[in-house]
Amino acid sequence: MRKAIFPGSFDPITLGHYDIINRALPLFDEIVIAIGVNAEKKYMFSLEDRLKFITDAFQNEPKISVVTYTGLTIDLCQKLNAQFILRGLRNPADFEFEKAIAHTNRKLSQIETVFLLTAASTSYISSSIVRDVIRNNGNYRVLVPDSVVLK
Repeated sequence: MRKAIFPGSFDPITLGHYDIINRALPLFDEIVIAIGVNAEKKYMFSLEDRLKFITDAFQNEPKISVVTYTGLTIDLCQKLNAQFILRGLRNPADFEFEKAIAHTNRKLSQIETVFLLTAASTSYISSSIVRDVIRNNGNYRVLVPDSVVLK
């Protein structure tokens, strides 16, 4: 069974994340979307909201589950018997950053990182851009799945 962990803060999940996950479905038997919790980071959305956004977005996809975690992603992979980490790449800067993490993860474990390039139509979207659009009362709905709804 090929199981992948797709880690991130998902503050909030974007159409870029959504695209990567949907395109990865044929590659894996199971994808665990793992919401990382960092006590030192300020989030716009609560952990409960982020969990709901993702769960609702993939409610009809049995190959996807959602968890929260703290600590190293490779420790979560080992705990859940996942052989792969899934990551999306938007640009060369993402690649350089993610490459260093992937090399470190492989040095510390036997877990491989699988990279998918974002679709051209979503490559400009990041959670930080979405948060900025929300803060400035812009139309964030065109950047996120329908499940992302402000209270």
